[in-house]
Amino acid sequence: LGGEARGYDGPWDEPQEIRKFNGLARYYRETPASRFSLLAMAYGNRWNATDQIPRRAVEGGLISRFGAIDSTDGGESSRFSLSGALSRYGPRSSTEVEFFGIYSDLDLFSNFSYFLGDPEQGDQFEQVDRRKIFGLNATHAVQLGRDRAHTLKAGLQSRVDFIDEVGLHLTRARERTGTIRDDEVREATAGVFVQAESRWHPAFRSVVGVRADGFTFDVESDRPENSGSRTAGIISPKASLIFSPAAGVEAYVSGGLGFHGNDARGTTIQVDPVTGEPAEQVDPLVRSRGAEIGLRATPIAGLRSTLAAWALELDSELLFVGDAGATEPTDGSRRVGVTWANFYRPLPSLSIDADLSLARARLLDVPEEENRIPGALETVFAGGIAWAGP
Repeated sequence: LGGEARGYDGPWDEPQEIRKFNGLARYYRETPASRFSLLAMAYGNRWNATDQIPRRAVEGGLISRFGAIDSTDGGESSRFSLSGALSRYGPRSSTEVEFFGIYSDLDLFSNFSYFLGDPEQGDQFEQVDRRKIFGLNATHAVQLGRDRAHTLKAGLQSRVDFIDEVGLHLTRARERTGTIRDDEVREATAGVFVQAESRWHPAFRSVVGVRADGFTFDVESDRPENSGSRTAGIISPKASLIFSPAAGVEAYVSGGLGFHGNDARGTTIQVDPVTGEPAEQVDPLVRSRGAEIGLRATPIAGLRSTLAAWALELDSELLFVGDAGATEPTDGSRRVGVTWANFYRPLPSLSIDADLSLARARLLDVPEEENRIPGALETVFAGGIAWAGP
């Protein structure tokens, strides 16, 4: 059992009034042939936001640098989940089943342009997302061959989202004054896959697989012309070749097809909710192609290091336009990069990790001065030191 309660006001003229609560409970049982776990988690939070402020308001003495133009920005959020996992093991096979249920609730109030759009009411708006999520994953693996050199795995992954409300509303001091769009969405997906891992030689193994995914989208909008249903399916093959020229060293090359799913509302949209003009629908599923070549090594005892070069192409990027509550498809994109990941345990109680990723993310068929992808992170470093006593 675990729990946390936290309050924080901060140095701001208008206190943040963060009031956050976390809790969890876990049950776990294991036998030689099976394992079962159950996890319940709960989260609740409310806060006043310390959004950006204009420099001229501070320099002109209107507010302090700890002040706010709209002191009613902020939000409330809660999330409750229950998940479980059951695993059973036989001499040559294993079965794993996972299930989960989630309730999520978010009300977020923001004001980025203050009184620019509406000099009287102000430009504050509310984003709402209330949903229930249910899912089930299952896999079954069998070892084949006299020496168990081949492992065949088949699996199912499924999820359904009951989104009771996803909306964008105009507000003043957290009171609604209008609605840009408000939708109820049902989205369901199921995927099946088959994977074969084979050790052909002590120094060479392969992993090949294929998965098929199907989606259904059902949107009920406050504007009837933006309501509707769509279905889509896609097949994605993948493969990896792994070479081990020496103990503690692996070189690999991987490649395959994948996809990303688009905003369900964008698949049925007909009219832009702000301008009232015709809007372009997006494809429910967008194809991706990826490849990676890498080297994993243990140069010294306790150190595991991986260096990989990779590339990823998408047929289309999708951008969310928050001010309009709409989705906007863009051109295809290409990302290429290098990732260096390290994990070192110099002592049984001490572990150190450090990861560096460098990438170049660009839109395709776009002029060079306009081809950067909004929000794409191109340089990322993450590191940590952990100590665990006896």
